[in-house]
Amino acid sequence: MRATVIHAPHDIRVEDVPDASVQQPQDAVVRVLRACICGSDLWAYRGAAKRLPGQRIGHEFLGVIEHIGSDVSSVRVGDLVVAPFTWSDGTCVYCLEGLNTSCAHGGFWGSPGSDGGQGEAVRVPYADGTLVKLPADAASDERLLTALLALSDVMGTGHHAALGAGVAPGSTVAVVGDGAVGLCGVLAAKRLGAERIIALGRHSARTDLAKRFGATDVVAERGEAAESAVRELTGGAGAHAVIEAVGTEQSMRTAVNITRDGGAVGYVGVPHGSGTGVDLGVMFSRNITLRGGVAPVRAYLPELLADVLDGTIDPSPVFDREVALEEVPEGYRAMDDRSALKVLISL
Repeated sequence: MRATVIHAPHDIRVEDVPDASVQQPQDAVVRVLRACICGSDLWAYRGAAKRLPGQRIGHEFLGVIEHIGSDVSSVRVGDLVVAPFTWSDGTCVYCLEGLNTSCAHGGFWGSPGSDGGQGEAVRVPYADGTLVKLPADAASDERLLTALLALSDVMGTGHHAALGAGVAPGSTVAVVGDGAVGLCGVLAAKRLGAERIIALGRHSARTDLAKRFGATDVVAERGEAAESAVRELTGGAGAHAVIEAVGTEQSMRTAVNITRDGGAVGYVGVPHGSGTGVDLGVMFSRNITLRGGVAPVRAYLPELLADVLDGTIDPSPVFDREVALEEVPEGYRAMDDRSALKVLISL
């Protein structure tokens, strides 16, 4: 089968790899219909995150089950399913508490020895605990299929940030980061009842989408200028809830500095760089809560799926470019130079 592999920074290739197959009784094999490129994939692409030469890449996909192991009972061959960006057994203490990303038997797509999501098929360990069945007729609705793909990562991650930040009805929310996760954070904040949503970003196509998703204000400045602008918009107090969706020292510092005393920062940007941007003395003296991390998307899938299916939310507009599998290297280049927000891969 064909799949995307990374050989070195800026060296992404689509190559022949061994076919995905059932190896354990709990496995399923999913033929991929839609996948995508994530902003976090770019850290490997740019060399900021190490990968082995020839390692698979990609962690967002949905498709049709082609084979199942003898112990799989919740899905069957022919089902349309979506996978969160990690697999999990669904039965360990962490899974039962809704923290599937800490599953004792879990793992990430594209880790050494596993299939990546950007390929023709994926072997899914612990299919019963990982996969979520979708309506069969969704396969014929392009917009809906694209919206459902967003549930594999970015929509659930934006939701996780909104929950970590304590977004509540009537609250004022600020979102640091105008990538797909930050934009889904805007959508998640709106869904949770935020009254005012301030999007920090300077790319008009992205901030226009933020407004479409529910942002009431846009701040294009950065650093101290951005902090001053947010405080001016909030009467000097700052936002009750701040979503941090970048992962740099500067973005975290900005997030903390625009949080109202007694408020919270929900952080989901994958950390990179030499510092954290967090001063515990400031956090302590201002009673600011910091909560977030790797989003347990599998735990959020049922409720978010219901809202996508009934039209309450539609994250599909975060995908602004579509490529075929063989064109994936071009998709990486487009996201790297920011000419694309999020690239959809159609198979």
